[in-house]
Amino acid sequence: MLTEDYEEFTENQQKILKHYVTNISSHIFVLRNLPDVIKGALFSRYSRSNLGLRSLLLKEFITNNEDTAFESIVQQSSADEDEAHSQSQVDAIKKAQAFYDRILDGYGDDSIGELGGAHLAIENISMIATKFIEDCRIGGSPLEKSTRYIYFDQKVKGEYLFYREPVLMTSAYRNRYVDTCNMLFDTYSRLIPPLTEIIEQRFPKDPLVSKTAYTAALRAKVLDCLRGLLPAGTLTNMGIYGNGRFYEQLIHKLHCQNLTELQEIGKRSFEELAKVIPSFVRRAHPTHRTHEAYAQFNDTLRRELNLIAGQHLPFCERSLKSGIRLVSFDADAPIKVSAALLYALGDRGLPELIEYCRGLPEEEISRILDVACNARENRRHKSPRALEHAEFTFEIVSDYGAYRDLHRHRMLTQERQLLTCDFGFFIPPEIQNTPYEEEYCLALARAKEAYDQIASELPEEAQYVVPMAYHIRWYFHVNLRSLQWLCELRSSPAGHSTYRYLAQTMAKQASEAIPAFERFFKFVDYEGYELGRLGQEVRSLEKQGIS
Repeated sequence: MLTEDYEEFTENQQKILKHYVTNISSHIFVLRNLPDVIKGALFSRYSRSNLGLRSLLLKEFITNNEDTAFESIVQQSSADEDEAHSQSQVDAIKKAQAFYDRILDGYGDDSIGELGGAHLAIENISMIATKFIEDCRIGGSPLEKSTRYIYFDQKVKGEYLFYREPVLMTSAYRNRYVDTCNMLFDTYSRLIPPLTEIIEQRFPKDPLVSKTAYTAALRAKVLDCLRGLLPAGTLTNMGIYGNGRFYEQLIHKLHCQNLTELQEIGKRSFEELAKVIPSFVRRAHPTHRTHEAYAQFNDTLRRELNLIAGQHLPFCERSLKSGIRLVSFDADAPIKVSAALLYALGDRGLPELIEYCRGLPEEEISRILDVACNARENRRHKSPRALEHAEFTFEIVSDYGAYRDLHRHRMLTQERQLLTCDFGFFIPPEIQNTPYEEEYCLALARAKEAYDQIASELPEEAQYVVPMAYHIRWYFHVNLRSLQWLCELRSSPAGHSTYRYLAQTMAKQASEAIPAFERFFKFVDYEGYELGRLGQEVRSLEKQGIS
């Protein structure tokens, strides 16, 4: 990670910030003394800014007070009143902590941990780390800096922003790792101007489209193409709003990981959250009996799973094919969904309804299913929960960039394998057959050489050097309702072309497997778009009154 002084503030700025963040020098801190309306707006702006959260708060919320009405919302007190308020706040926190501690110890009701929450900013962490944090699906809402709106070629103190993994940096692979990451960033940076020119020539601006919208769409297209060169160790920022129960479980898991970065994030997150919601995270302290029991369970489970895997995996065939495979589905799903649709409207039991629907002709099942989707006018009209009775399992081998996008869907079961260079890499069509294809591929090939060397001894740490263009294998086990939402959302014109293809393919495969369900994917967009982001940028400007 970067040194703690990567952001510098004046004395006056430090005085202001101390009131709103728990730490003005650490890369991990918590917001405080801010209403939810400001915290939500701040985190939303955060994903499209190169600034750290504290700098963003100063520049666009506190300094630009006329637009944000910051003082009116926060209602800042005078210095004397603020000090008195601060002391009363300390007393209130102590009183509340004693109450929560009694409940947690006396009744063991973990759900009380969902009654308090916090906004946690985690800055300058690797893309590897963000995926682990986002694996924790329930109770937390993460937001991550986007690779399609922000250039990742900046340097701080003359160095590109990638994680200097401590084990790698003290190993024989140190120079190989650093040189490879620098090479990838150099290539990424060098290709931005010529690729921008090529795409601009291929898709010239329509005179009826504003220059601002066109420029934004063009930038997104270029960065979408080049993100594959960024190593997984690229540093990014993320913001999370989560309840106490979410944070406790997250910190338990972080403490137990092999990677040093994850352990450090767990340690520092606990320190900062304990300043704001101490009662909710105290059981995640490494010496607390709850965490000690969790760590013992995790260690035993991991050890025994590794042992049993070693006895079976060598005898299983290994495939390196890329693409999407529909692994399993339930042919009786239309009957079960139909029965579930009728269930809440009467007094019949579910087993009886399933048997009844099993005896209905196909046309009648179609009538029931039609009723569940006919009223939908757009993808935001959510289908009934009865669709959750149909389940599908997909295995996907695609580039890590697309995985990062689809991984954010949490209402499903998904699992990934270690990031490697074994499955080949993705070459964007815009780069193919241009003078820069060879340079792009050569950079990825050199990264594979570095990965292969490091992974022979340090397979987990070697993930940091793998560029995002390389394929990763993972699976989705998902119900029809969640799949409908995923495919309709991720096939929209503004999306990245790779995950649009994945969403379209999953919808097609599910519809081919069970034709009766094709009606539920009516807002999947199967069209192709050259500057897919352009329409969204135009609509965004129109909402702001900008032409």
